[in-house]
Amino acid sequence: MNPTFHQRTLEIRTHGQGFVDVTDAVREVVAEAGVGTGICSLFLQHTSASLVVQENADPAVLRDLAKWMARVAPESHAYEHDAEGPDDMPSHLRTSITRTSETVPVTQGRLALGTWQAIYVWEHRTSPHTRRLVVTVWGTQKAGA
Repeated sequence: MNPTFHQRTLEIRTHGQGFVDVTDAVREVVAEAGVGTGICSLFLQHTSASLVVQENADPAVLRDLAKWMARVAPESHAYEHDAEGPDDMPSHLRTSITRTSETVPVTQGRLALGTWQAIYVWEHRTSPHTRRLVVTVWGTQKAGA
């Protein structure tokens, strides 16, 4: 069986610092690909936002993550790299300790996420942005496709 490859770039609009659940948008790309068993690779083309696979049931988890991150990489004018304001360098620090890519298995044509898992773009800048998420799906075609 020849592998199937499919790729689409999603534009994700953020509202400033916080999380945007992109799970359904990624599921849509996986469905378009027609892959039964394979891999979904996600790559965020930015250095001041990141990707996280995290709990989707209790919103307190995301709030606690945001509070923790604010302590680890606080906004400040003390950084040398501050051309775009006090959130400039902290956003890069935050991205450096998280990720700009994730890989999720595809099983029976679906993302093999756990029951309480979702995929989030984590915006680290205070202003809204449009972020580009490259979704690449490859694997074997679904039976009957």
